[in-house]
Amino acid sequence: MRVIIADDHPVVLIGLRMLIDLSRTCVVVGEADGPDSLLSLLSTTRCDLLITDFSMPGNQQADGLTMLSMVRRRYPSMPIILVTMFANVATLRAAFAQGVMAIVAKGASATELPLAIRAVGEGQRFVSESLRTAMAQSGSGSASPEPSLSAKEHEVVRMLASGMTVSEIAGHFNRSVSTISKQKNMAMHRLGLSTDVDLFAYARESGIVH
Repeated sequence: MRVIIADDHPVVLIGLRMLIDLSRTCVVVGEADGPDSLLSLLSTTRCDLLITDFSMPGNQQADGLTMLSMVRRRYPSMPIILVTMFANVATLRAAFAQGVMAIVAKGASATELPLAIRAVGEGQRFVSESLRTAMAQSGSGSASPEPSLSAKEHEVVRMLASGMTVSEIAGHFNRSVSTISKQKNMAMHRLGLSTDVDLFAYARESGIVH
């Protein structure tokens, strides 16, 4: 298989190339260091498989889900393997919803990337064991669709991630602090998140805020 790899860390690219070369079933035909260079490379280089990081600095495509959406629209039949440090369950579900075939944790890439390549080559999905555990504990399952927030919950999450406090949001909407807190908590429950840090990371990765 002809493979393109993408990551904004040169050391990771070197490691990915070495792992792929060792597999002896694939050849790396291009490397990219961000979403913009990746989309440019895909437009000029034929490949059978994309292995990419999820969150890389870039322009309009810097958000990982936006990048995946653009790749999927332009190359609907191309298999994608994510190699990522990001373990937010809701975002992993959203990545599968964008057509990703495999998600490999960076910490386990040396042992699991060859397995993922083999699985994808056979038309099967693959998830790193550590990520499978996180998804199972959240009750999500690896291929479940991303839960949808109500319009009010979505707006509360966006404002929180933009730096506003619950009290400020309550004042903006002329609602009680209790109401805003309930909407925040319900959004976190729907998304399988337990901390504000996870919520803010989800908002960035899913494109709610940039």
